[in-house]
Amino acid sequence: MPKRKTKKKPARSPKSKKAASTKLPKDAVTLIVQLRPREGQELLLEAELRALVGPTRKEDGCLTYDLHRSAEGPSAFLLDEVWASREAHSRHTNTPHFLRWNARKDSLLASRDVTYWKQII
Repeated sequence: MPKRKTKKKPARSPKSKKAASTKLPKDAVTLIVQLRPREGQELLLEAELRALVGPTRKEDGCLTYDLHRSAEGPSAFLLDEVWASREAHSRHTNTPHFLRWNARKDSLLASRDVTYWKQII
């Protein structure tokens, strides 16, 4: 019996940027953390960063915590963090998972750049 041809469903249009954008709380702070691994430490660095994501996202005051890898190669990572306040981020730096990371990071990193941002619109 010959196969019936089925029509493909039309692709859904993406949601507008306006609908996806939300205003953060007044005291919220965004951190952009750029990390470059030491030679030969790429896989271990990625594993350590991945281990931070789950527990950090469960913390009070964590609004967003996303890990990115450079699209131009595997040797750079970016953490995009949004916290309800600087105080919430400070509490994060005293959690067991962050303290573990903090104790190991120097052996894994060639460089780290942290910048803090406040949402305007």
